[in-house]
Amino acid sequence: MPCAETVHVPLPGRAYDVVIGPGLIAGAADHLGGLLKRPRVAIVTDAHVASRHLDALTAALDAAGIASSALTLPPGEATKSWPQFTRTVEWLLAEKIERRDVVVALGGGVIGDLVGFAAAVLRRGVRFVQIPTSLLAQVDSSVGGKTGINAPQGKNLIGAFHQPSLVLADTGVLDTLPRRDLLAGYGEVVKYGLLGDAGFFEWLETNGPALAAGDPAARLHAVRRSVEMKAEIVVRDETEQGDRALLNLGHTFCHALEAATGYSDRLLHGEGVAIGCALAFDLSARMGLCSQEDPSRVRAHLRAMGMKTDLSDIPGDLPDTAALIALMGQDKKVIDGKLRFILARGIGAAFVTDAVPADLLAQVLDDALSLRAHA
Repeated sequence: MPCAETVHVPLPGRAYDVVIGPGLIAGAADHLGGLLKRPRVAIVTDAHVASRHLDALTAALDAAGIASSALTLPPGEATKSWPQFTRTVEWLLAEKIERRDVVVALGGGVIGDLVGFAAAVLRRGVRFVQIPTSLLAQVDSSVGGKTGINAPQGKNLIGAFHQPSLVLADTGVLDTLPRRDLLAGYGEVVKYGLLGDAGFFEWLETNGPALAAGDPAARLHAVRRSVEMKAEIVVRDETEQGDRALLNLGHTFCHALEAATGYSDRLLHGEGVAIGCALAFDLSARMGLCSQEDPSRVRAHLRAMGMKTDLSDIPGDLPDTAALIALMGQDKKVIDGKLRFILARGIGAAFVTDAVPADLLAQVLDDALSLRAHA
């Protein structure tokens, strides 16, 4: 079994460690103890995660003399909304959580985003610790301080930048994930190779199947490299004024598709990212930015992993091209009404642009919807 490894996120005044490896929930007290001003924490989780991991966490804390209380929310993307956010904040206040205390987010990206936002606004900011239990959360949403909830108008439109004090990414818990959830998280892993590390993408082409099959060393390497890349970008651009937008490769398409499917189980976030990355490479190739072979290579790897790659892989109805483009207009990256895309000059060479010809964007979506209609 591999040993834990640490990636440091050196933000001035807000630096923290991301500890990655198996067994970290059982050893959580060893890492949390130094953060606590008094021996108690408040844990927020969801029902699925609670049934698998909450007892192990509270037992580990109790054995170290750290008291804990827990709020269990419903699972699913619908939890990232005002009603559950209000419930969480009011519960934390009822628990008399003080500014010197620590709130623990135990769960996937939904819990991490919501709890981080609650911590950001509670008493104008309390510390929180991420214990991400999904692959997607371990490689992406738990690191970097983006917190928030969804609005009817779009995803993650309400939130704040609030860095965690610590991230404990227990790779052992990935064994408990349903295969679909694991592969959805893998969509974010692939994204890192596509946006900035061609060598990592090549490593994934070789080692992705072992990762999916449960190889502990492959999982640890993939999580660590993803976190390293995200940390490097966040340190350069914490509040997404420039380079951090690269992390949204595939997301302009993804967020529109998530809105079109009602943020439901029809399309998980990481699945939308994978499809969005493929579409972003299609658009890049149409614009002459990358070779015609790159989109095929991206899809070939996603298909080899058994992942969603095209609009035809999304069940149920989808709106037409014009409606999808209108949904893209709610994306947070829109500036002065202009859509911004992350495109690529090749695998590992992404960049941000708003110079996307409207006819080519429509053509990419028209063709994708046409293939879906004939699938």
